[in-house]
Amino acid sequence: MATTIKIATPESLDLPFTVAGRAFRSRLMVGTGKYASNAQMVRAIEVSGAEVVTVAVRRVDLDRTREEGILYHLDPKRWFLLANTAGCYSADEAVRYARLGREAGFNDFVKLEVIADQDTLLPDPAGTIEATRVLAAEGFKVMAYTNDDLITALRLEDAGAAAVMPLAAPIGSGLGLVNPFNVRTIKQRLAVPVVVDAGLGTASDAALAMEQGVDAVLLNTALSSAQDPARMALAMRHAVEAGRLAYLAGRMPRREVAVPSSPTAGMLG
Repeated sequence: MATTIKIATPESLDLPFTVAGRAFRSRLMVGTGKYASNAQMVRAIEVSGAEVVTVAVRRVDLDRTREEGILYHLDPKRWFLLANTAGCYSADEAVRYARLGREAGFNDFVKLEVIADQDTLLPDPAGTIEATRVLAAEGFKVMAYTNDDLITALRLEDAGAAAVMPLAAPIGSGLGLVNPFNVRTIKQRLAVPVVVDAGLGTASDAALAMEQGVDAVLLNTALSSAQDPARMALAMRHAVEAGRLAYLAGRMPRREVAVPSSPTAGMLG
């Protein structure tokens, strides 16, 4: 009689993660900026397995009928399109573009960015908290991009954020997870989902971020600026799954001495 071997998959070993009542299987979210072509963008998104795809409302043509535009190539029935306030430098501006995105046909979710400094592209904590409070009161499900500061993250949660998105490193830097302790602490203290956003450059960065216990990661430049975006997208997909499973498995303790991996009792001398 043949024996059936069941191979465990990431989906069978984990539960979906939920943001404001919306469940997602893939823990990899991707952006749409800086690709050499729309065809290259779509291919990378397809290979990544991502469900959530962000679109910078301020920077794209919101006319979905124009073939040269990004939205023409992104079917909202296939992907969950997340409006993004990238490029906004004040709370008022971010709120305005979030509203514009919803009026243009996006859903009630918004990835909120309020940038404080044009050179570093670091977020404005006060402006982000203010905009979160306003948008949450208007029914938006705010996923707030922020620095890796616990106090800011807690205040964003108090302001009504549906998810908090601490950076791994500055936007587009590719430096990887600079402060694992900070991100891990944020995840441990917050009740809402935590998504690492910005600064990841390669697959090992994504795996390390997921090993901190965060719910997901969001990538853009790591894919669009890779020499082969589709291959990097596939690498990131596997890295996110591996990092998540490693976190759930619980790594062995670090030791400063060697410990035999095989039992020593009963061995012949």
